[in-house]
Amino acid sequence: MKRAITPLLLILLIQCILVAAVYWPRLTESEQATAANKLSRAQPGTINEIHIGDEYDNQAVLQRTGDIWILPEMQELPADSARIDELLRRLAEEDPGWPVANTIAARQRFQVADYLYQRQVKLFAGGELNDTIFLGTSPAFRKVHARSASQDAIFSLTLSNFDVPALDAAWLDRKLLQIRAPLRISADAYSVHREGEEWRAGTGAIPDERELQALLGTLRNLQVESVASEDVQRELSQAEAELVLQIESLAGNVTLELLSLEGTPYVFSSEFTLFFQLSAYDFDRLTGIDFILISGAEG
Repeated sequence: MKRAITPLLLILLIQCILVAAVYWPRLTESEQATAANKLSRAQPGTINEIHIGDEYDNQAVLQRTGDIWILPEMQELPADSARIDELLRRLAEEDPGWPVANTIAARQRFQVADYLYQRQVKLFAGGELNDTIFLGTSPAFRKVHARSASQDAIFSLTLSNFDVPALDAAWLDRKLLQIRAPLRISADAYSVHREGEEWRAGTGAIPDERELQALLGTLRNLQVESVASEDVQRELSQAEAELVLQIESLAGNVTLELLSLEGTPYVFSSEFTLFFQLSAYDFDRLTGIDFILISGAEG
């Protein structure tokens, strides 16, 4: 009798295991993402194109080329790569904590639905859509409700919609004209060049240190405000520059032309085909260099 019972118990045990394996509750894709406390399944290192839209049908397009990001709709001007990488880190790597909601009604209330959002961020890898993130209302300072299209969970992310503009120009790398290591700088009224560790004027004299550092520091930290509008571009193309700087550097040669139109300062670089609006501070620093002091005529 015992010999008969043992095989029956074994069969019953196997049946229980099979039943448990089939009917044991499993996490849905959404629940798995929630359990992992991740907003997006995207891998930042593989993302090479981003489309950012808003509720007004604006759209910014960002593309990765090698190690840098560009703006393909703006003549492939360089985008702010550090800012874009930080956005990807926020979306795909940051732990947003536990979801604040996961219902359909909450999607509409927090404006993270497919049809109602404040920002829509599409992440592409190799031409394929990898994930879509919806950003909505703000629950607190520098916080935004966020949801991936691949799940129901809604998170409160450390980000703001202000950090994710849907305009190409807003992603422009404002440092694109900076000249970090100039070797020679020439203008109509003066020229200076580097000899070893020292700077010399074209006359062979030593430039005034304060005036020299003002020039070098401004070129090193030069920041553009924006790209000039199409109408302004046409007007500037016929305007005469107030100052032309010929600059040789370790990165190559470049010419900067500084112009003013109706009191607004602009700059044109031979590296690009567009005029950029420049801050009044940088414009005044460059055009205000004292050619007598920079030439070493007084000291």
